[in-house]
Amino acid sequence: MSSKDLLQAQVRTLRYEAEGIISIEMMPIPGAHFPRFDAGSHIDFHLPNGLIRNYSLLNSPDDNDRYVVGVLADRQSRGGSRYVHEQFRCGMVVPISAPRNNFTLDESASQTVLVAGGIGITPILCMYRRLRALGRDVRLAYCARTRSHAAFSDELRAIGGDIHFHFDDENGGSPFNLLNYLSKQPGDAHVYCCGPSVMISAFEKACEAANLKNVHIERFSIDPVVQSAPKAGCTVQLAKSGKTFEVQADKTILDALLEAGIDVEFGCKEGICGACETNVLSGCPDHRDGVLSQAEKDSNKVMMICVSRVKSGPIVLDL
Repeated sequence: MSSKDLLQAQVRTLRYEAEGIISIEMMPIPGAHFPRFDAGSHIDFHLPNGLIRNYSLLNSPDDNDRYVVGVLADRQSRGGSRYVHEQFRCGMVVPISAPRNNFTLDESASQTVLVAGGIGITPILCMYRRLRALGRDVRLAYCARTRSHAAFSDELRAIGGDIHFHFDDENGGSPFNLLNYLSKQPGDAHVYCCGPSVMISAFEKACEAANLKNVHIERFSIDPVVQSAPKAGCTVQLAKSGKTFEVQADKTILDALLEAGIDVEFGCKEGICGACETNVLSGCPDHRDGVLSQAEKDSNKVMMICVSRVKSGPIVLDL
């Protein structure tokens, strides 16, 4: 995304929400406006240190000119969350992307089940708030290591409804029994989960065992096994420009195109924001992102060029 397409967001408040978690409320600079967003959306922070990091919007989609995100101080931060926690100040202006949604909420579902782990509560809180406002049948399970790590608990209690809190330390250190919980849900329910990778994997297995079909997930990061898989060079053809590129094994397709001066949209460069999604006209991608569903990956019609490679090619992109 070019700088001219970015929004300028002014930090209005910084607030401690839980151990290691702050919320950041932003408003547009004078004379500007924020686009409306849907539940499940996220924005990209274009940080002064050169990093781009995406965070889910947790406030109500009905709010005008107001975005709120929650940021966990990741102990293994590569500079993104650490910068936010240490350098953000009220009044500073930060370039952000317009909202993007890879975790779309089906507001018409007859029944919805939401599952959140840790900081994964941020998009789930927005979804729960929205469905409660619409009067929909929705229930929520919120899991955290301890009560002190559970951000926005007071907000959830104020909203009310069918909420189950699970804190590992109050249950002998045991994680939430997802299979037991999900097996009790109606087969036609739409079920959503956001949380750490280990929880997402357990959630997907529990949904399969419980025969739940309408399953939606959002990941914080790519599976390290997938990410570390061997990489090989590949040939990439661009259908619109007619150009062909040989991408070396130590480069991503996105980086190769950017170095060649090709104007392509991108964000996180980590395969989790969805900004670089590109249509595939022929060839077989080696999907390594955390955005596409398995059905979307199997179709081989799109790929995230920031992390995904090529199984067989040359691959032809709609660029």
